[in-house]
Amino acid sequence: MTAHILVVDDEPQIRRFLRISLTANGYRVLEADTAAQGIAMARETRPDLLILDLGLPDMDGQEVITALRQTMDLPIIVLSVRAQETDKVEALDRGANDYLVKPFGVAELMARIRASLRPRMDKDAAVVESGAVRIDLGRRIVTRSGEEVRLSKREWDLLAGLARHPDHVRTHRALLMEVWGPAHVEETAYLRVYINQLRQKLEEDPAHPDLIVTDPGVGYRLKRRD
Repeated sequence: MTAHILVVDDEPQIRRFLRISLTANGYRVLEADTAAQGIAMARETRPDLLILDLGLPDMDGQEVITALRQTMDLPIIVLSVRAQETDKVEALDRGANDYLVKPFGVAELMARIRASLRPRMDKDAAVVESGAVRIDLGRRIVTRSGEEVRLSKREWDLLAGLARHPDHVRTHRALLMEVWGPAHVEETAYLRVYINQLRQKLEEDPAHPDLIVTDPGVGYRLKRRD
């Protein structure tokens, strides 16, 4: 499964370098250039990992760590020119998972990302069951009443995005950002079409869904049921 990484850094050249390096290593990348935008995107898209600069124009990155740790447990790796031990200790005490000083080596960064993602990837290998439907996130297999259901890549990405947060509403924008990318966050018609396709394949009664339920005006939720 492809991990989504949010990069929060106000330097365009750093974001470009990270985007190229992370994409080449199989990650999907989201970007923000201010603390406020980064906090909003993290809460909305719920990425698998955050790469954070401390020297942001609107807020110190240390405050970003504190703000996110109040509601989220995503791995946070700090990339900063600040090399003082006090800065590293403060970031780690506030809840960062790792701290790397700029300039840094790509191989080391990738190793630290893999280490930070490992517990989350183990969690994503879980199986989510709801009634007759069984979603194996690790093996990317969906069954209904014991029979495998064939899904397109887009259908799988959307279903997995819901299944990783069962019984929690995922907003339209968050799902579009996660599955289609930032250029399509307003294309709610895409979402309706694919949600309908999933319901046709998975629901006992697609006209009255009780697996993928709608939160009107907000988004969709994968409902666990016995």
